[in-house]
Amino acid sequence: MSKTRREFIRTMGAAAGWAAIPAGIVRSRADALASGQSSEQNGAADYTIHIKVSPVEIAPKRIVSTTTYNGQFPGPLLRFKEGRPVTVEIHNDTDTAEQLHWHGQKVSTDVDGASEEGTPFIPAHGQRRITFTPGPAGIRLYHTHNRAGANLAEGQYNGEVGAVYIEPREEPGAHDREVFLVLKEFEPKFSRGGDMDQDFLAPATRNTELKETGETAMKASLAKGMPKGYEVEYDAFTINGRMLGHGEPVKVKAGERVLFHVVNGSATEMRSLALPGHVFRVVALDGNPVPNAASLPVLWLGPAERVSAVVEMKNPGVWVLGDLDDDDRRHGMGIVVEYAGRSAKPAWTAPPKFKWNYARFAKAGAKASPPDQAFDMTFAKDNAAEEGFNRWTINGVAYPMTGESAPAAFHLTERKRYRIRMKNASDDIHPIHLHRHSFELTRIAGVSAAGVMMDVMMLGGYQEAEIDFVADNPGLTLFHCHQQLHMDFGFMTLFDYV
Repeated sequence: MSKTRREFIRTMGAAAGWAAIPAGIVRSRADALASGQSSEQNGAADYTIHIKVSPVEIAPKRIVSTTTYNGQFPGPLLRFKEGRPVTVEIHNDTDTAEQLHWHGQKVSTDVDGASEEGTPFIPAHGQRRITFTPGPAGIRLYHTHNRAGANLAEGQYNGEVGAVYIEPREEPGAHDREVFLVLKEFEPKFSRGGDMDQDFLAPATRNTELKETGETAMKASLAKGMPKGYEVEYDAFTINGRMLGHGEPVKVKAGERVLFHVVNGSATEMRSLALPGHVFRVVALDGNPVPNAASLPVLWLGPAERVSAVVEMKNPGVWVLGDLDDDDRRHGMGIVVEYAGRSAKPAWTAPPKFKWNYARFAKAGAKASPPDQAFDMTFAKDNAAEEGFNRWTINGVAYPMTGESAPAAFHLTERKRYRIRMKNASDDIHPIHLHRHSFELTRIAGVSAAGVMMDVMMLGGYQEAEIDFVADNPGLTLFHCHQQLHMDFGFMTLFDYV
């Protein structure tokens, strides 16, 4: 992330004693303590978080200056207990007002960390002290919710992301230990590129009417001489803040069952992971145990998605746990997994062809409960319509690009069950996110499903999906695409309770 030389030098002094976070964040009491956590005797907060510009060494002599939590990337692993109130003090040591979003938790609008819902900003060089009851259990995350727009040093392009683990009463999947992995790109830049290959999603069924609508609109735009809208690409790729080969390996023993909690901390990118000679037994999505645990060769995650998967270590050697994309992996998107007593050059072997299908995790033969009401949403792209950036609309309306609240477009009654019927009239994949609630996937590309609970899901280009949620957390509720470039340019809407 580019900052001025003056800012960079200033942060170096604040970072004295700074060290890169270990490659595998393993469960321990020490890991649970964010910098500044204090005891109950002095009445201080349980956790203290400082938002500040810091240098992050992603490889030897390769340092990026970026906004961080507590001077490190990823931010400290925060371990909460489900149902036990926690107090967090957030200090904003930057020159910009900030929002800290508690992604995937059922919290109030005052705490959630989204200005569109009315959460107060953390003022520049100011602080906020909040208390909330963590939940639901499982892997969650915290990250900035600032709009970046055309500034690639702001929003989720920077280093403001960390993992939250809310300890459940019963852990999903038998395992011997846990490892937390946060995937993240750095050094972003704008490009006028093509769209990402989507052949990893299943079912692959596309709606021909949506496809015709989207392609017709794009052809008309290009015929007027408009270029394709800006996209974002990256020069550096990391896991836990280190490029492949430049961090501590994840050290394992033969016979161990390791529970990997994988967080996609990207602002814009869909990410994949494979570990040659091993399989992932997926036990939870977005922290929610799945009805049907499945053993798979590859994981796929959209921005802000989380996957919890158990890997049985039964193929001794030194391996690369990495992205399927050769170029991204060569530029850092991977981490070494090293068996005890083994030393060798880390090996990579591409896995067999595989498609990611959420319905695989659904409860067999089950049907979702009927909703009390359904909402229809169509997502569309206006190519390069905002000074070269794509404008995104929901039912023809782009959310105001100010970061402030707008009138709610959809209205809820507490305790009722709602279904959102989504149609994607663009060729982009959209990681759809609903704040302060979890939703149940009930239909994807024409295939029914039930029981899979999430708070983010990837909706493929020209595809349809249906998700259900219960209105059980009153207040303004934000719905948006979690791709920063999409949400910043219109892809958001609000629900309210009436």
